Amino acid sequence: MVVHCQQCGNSPRQPDARKAPALTTPTFSTLGVPAPIVAALAADGKTEAFPIQVDTLPDTLAGRDVLGRGKTGSGKTIAFGAPLVERLMENNGGKDRQMGRKPRALILAPTRELAQQIDRTVQPIARSVGLFTTTIVGGVPQYKQVSALQRGVDIVIATPGRVEDLIEQGRLDLSNVIVTVLDEADHMCDLGFLEPVQRILKETSQGGQKLLFSATLDKGVATLVNEFLVDPAVHEVAGEDQASSTIDHRVLLIEQRDKRAIIEELAAGDGKTLIFTRTRAFAEEMSDYLEDAGIPATSLHGDLNQSRRTRNLQLLTSGRVNVLVATDVAARGIHVDDISLVIQADAPEEYKTYLHRSGRTGRAGKQGTVVTLINRNRRRKMDELLGRAEIDAKSDYAAPGDALLAELAAL
Repeated sequence: MVVHCQQCGNSPRQPDARKAPALTTPTFSTLGVPAPIVAALAADGKTEAFPIQVDTLPDTLAGRDVLGRGKTGSGKTIAFGAPLVERLMENNGGKDRQMGRKPRALILAPTRELAQQIDRTVQPIARSVGLFTTTIVGGVPQYKQVSALQRGVDIVIATPGRVEDLIEQGRLDLSNVIVTVLDEADHMCDLGFLEPVQRILKETSQGGQKLLFSATLDKGVATLVNEFLVDPAVHEVAGEDQASSTIDHRVLLIEQRDKRAIIEELAAGDGKTLIFTRTRAFAEEMSDYLEDAGIPATSLHGDLNQSRRTRNLQLLTSGRVNVLVATDVAARGIHVDDISLVIQADAPEEYKTYLHRSGRTGRAGKQGTVVTLINRNRRRKMDELLGRAEIDAKSDYAAPGDALLAELAAL
């Protein structure tokens, strides 16, 4: 199957995608997930499958290559995590564990935060059947990762850069990997990881199962699909796009001098709020501004080391702060299911950034709101961007003290 780039000059052709059933909500058991994994999911409160899980699980469990398209927060991690663990169970699972055994499954993610988030979901499922996971990511010392590999692991959850480092050092051998997952493949390509991912996939077992999940099918993703996926089942879940009814998109036309005051009013609600800024300096400045206004806030950006980034994100997930102010690079790995409001303090420059940002809310079927602040002279450019993203957003003029701001903060 050939997948064409959405942005190429040639007439693009999307592969036919099967839609998820909408009448009933099957359980994981009825979809064929083994009882131990079903029990592990139930222990985490997951009993009914989301649409992308309903759609993809029969094919992934059957061992087919799969190309899945669905927005972030649609349940993709379990969609690939459960069948991955089931596949390793078929190969004796953890019963024949040996020290120093080579990993048999690999999950690649674009950022360390996402890799760690995936591990938090997959690890309990794996442990329930005696399998072990480890994260292999950059930005932290490698000795713990090397030590885990020396003991032997079954599932590696990793970012491409550190994987290549350890392969070159002779510390990681992927020759036994029979299931490989590429999560947020479009973002991996955006970050320049296309060629590293190609090299990594060639290190895995020939003929192994490949599961690729992506929000878009741009040129880099199409290259990976065409080169490595064999007759893949293609799934795109109805209603799971960024224009889903779970997200309310708003554009506020403001005066630049009013930006901070408007953000303060929007962020004063009870729910969790994520604010996007273009620069690290503005992220810090806005976080301090909100703290001074009595709104618990923290920041996330590239100037922070990994331990600070992890700590600040934990402040949000634990509820100790209600607001996280972040730059795009740092926020790619934010996967918190209860963010109710996303504020784009600085409008994005391209539609894919808008989609990634807005995907931080409206997750797991919950309601969310995305508010973008722009000056009046940017309105035409913003309309063009929203058109490319296929987003229908309501525009309003806004100033500090307007009732609309309190209304949005309360959503």
